[in-house]
Amino acid sequence: MQHTATPRHATRRRVPLWDNARWIAITLVVIGHGILPLIAESDSAYSVYLFIYSFHVAVFVTVSGYFAKSGPPNAKALRQILTDIVFPYFIFETIWTVIKWLLGSDVPLDYTTASWTLWFLIALAVWRIVLPYLVLLRYPLLIAIAVSIAAGYTESIDSTLALTRTFGMLPFFVFGWKLRQWQITDRWLALGSAVAWRWRAGAIVLLGTVLAIMPATIETLRDLKLRRFMLYDESYEAIGYDEPWSGAIRLVLLLLAMLLAVAFLVLMPRGRHWFTSFGGATMYIYLLHSFVLYPFRETAVLEGDQPFWVLPAMMAFCVGISIVLSLKPVRRVFRPLVQPRARWLFRPEPATATGTIVLPMLPGDAPPPGDAPPPQVPPPGGAPRQP
Repeated sequence: MQHTATPRHATRRRVPLWDNARWIAITLVVIGHGILPLIAESDSAYSVYLFIYSFHVAVFVTVSGYFAKSGPPNAKALRQILTDIVFPYFIFETIWTVIKWLLGSDVPLDYTTASWTLWFLIALAVWRIVLPYLVLLRYPLLIAIAVSIAAGYTESIDSTLALTRTFGMLPFFVFGWKLRQWQITDRWLALGSAVAWRWRAGAIVLLGTVLAIMPATIETLRDLKLRRFMLYDESYEAIGYDEPWSGAIRLVLLLLAMLLAVAFLVLMPRGRHWFTSFGGATMYIYLLHSFVLYPFRETAVLEGDQPFWVLPAMMAFCVGISIVLSLKPVRRVFRPLVQPRARWLFRPEPATATGTIVLPMLPGDAPPPGDAPPPQVPPPGGAPRQP
């Protein structure tokens, strides 16, 4: 039987919808970090901050889960986890430690405690490794939600290796994987414009309602410490809730964030726009924007009561950061840090000279030259059958 060979290095077609969602979501991440110093004194800034945090992290993690592979890991997948996640984490954690040391802080080099935004790299690596095992179970999304809620009841799960956020946000990652199983992209792109706009009208109403509720109830939301719940970085008791029903708050926030994430995705343009190509630079924006915002975070320049124009100006500034860090010259300069290839660290072949497989091979790969085939294991009770 003749088989048609598929080019191994064929370019995968990118869907503009997802690149649009990636860039807008990461831009909201930058805005959330940029206006953080303003929220203590400004109810307007705090309202915008809570609105963004009600769904933007969920969107970012959901999109990551949508494109995660849940099959048995092969050599390429394992290598990508190292080059796309593990190596950048060690590089940028080292850089942040050196910066803090140069600024006079006595900070030890500790890779178990992520600096600022780097927690996401640890969590993403864990999610991608765990997903193939989790989806073997019958109800992976319900299990992920149960794990997230249960993790908040114990203080033994803390920020070491970003475990609190890894467990807390696991449902968003699995939710993204479920969206792909439901073939949501094909169904959405197949809808006519009139039907799509009906869905978008509902999404606008939902997001608009949440946005309107924030300033109207801002003092209550401050008292409830809603922001700390949305960060998924502390146990319920550490936030100040030691009641048995505290997990219900996280459950409501998880379900609401998933609903708002879907509403956000429904509003994303389905075609190409001027910012669509920026969707391939989200990791650059995520890892580099914190260096630009660090002076605002560590100095008093935005502390205290600020004029009304500071909030929109800071938001516009953050959009500018996201655009600049998406440009090809910036990506070319920082590619060795953000996407290190590190070829010198990897074996030239995925097997040893004795035939021991040290990395799962890709489908269709031939054993390395000179490697002996694995020995045939006889069945119980007799010698191997002859062909």
